[in-house]
Amino acid sequence: MAPRTPVVLGLVLLVAVGVAAFHFWSVRPQAVRAPEPVADEAAAPALPPDPLRSGGPGHVPRPTAGSPPDEDAVGSASGQIVVDVSGKVRRPGVRRLPAGSRVADALDAAGGVRAGTDVTGLNRARVLMDGEQVVVGLPLGPPVSTTAGGGSAGPGGPGGPGPSAPLSLNTATAEQLETLPGVGPVLAQHMIDYRTENNGFRSVDELREVNGIGDRRFAEIHPLVRP
Repeated sequence: MAPRTPVVLGLVLLVAVGVAAFHFWSVRPQAVRAPEPVADEAAAPALPPDPLRSGGPGHVPRPTAGSPPDEDAVGSASGQIVVDVSGKVRRPGVRRLPAGSRVADALDAAGGVRAGTDVTGLNRARVLMDGEQVVVGLPLGPPVSTTAGGGSAGPGGPGGPGPSAPLSLNTATAEQLETLPGVGPVLAQHMIDYRTENNGFRSVDELREVNGIGDRRFAEIHPLVRP
């Protein structure tokens, strides 16, 4: 063996040992630090404010479950009624009144009843309904109905009793109701009792619920009356 051979082999061995040591050193397990938590405000990108949530222009509040409805969101119709006041009042016409108003309130809104008007049969304490007509002091007049032959006859036939214009079930007196065909003092009182107990007639069909009015009598009365 040449004298330089052991030296070369020693150098190669040292290099091999160095490479092996570096390899094992580089692949050894290392401790890893957990990343520090970042605040949500800092991590989330800045967004422009939502006008629908911030109360800005265009904001529309949404009621939560169980909360009472916003009074401004409810239509004004729920707090008002519209009635037509006609007849012998100072300012007849359509009037808007708070819900729960009475006939007396409608008369005041129409300027009051004209002097000398008989309001004996007008129940001024009755609660009004939306769409109702309050007629004050209009006379019934004689029963007139033109027949095919040009003569005049009442609703019950020639010379029969009955009003010349539709009679208001909500304002008529007992004597006025008795002008209807087949209606006497007892039945007229039943109609007034029903009107009082139910705060008036909402429609003519409610006559069917009055004690003593059957289908035949209802058919005779129906074209002669209105609520």
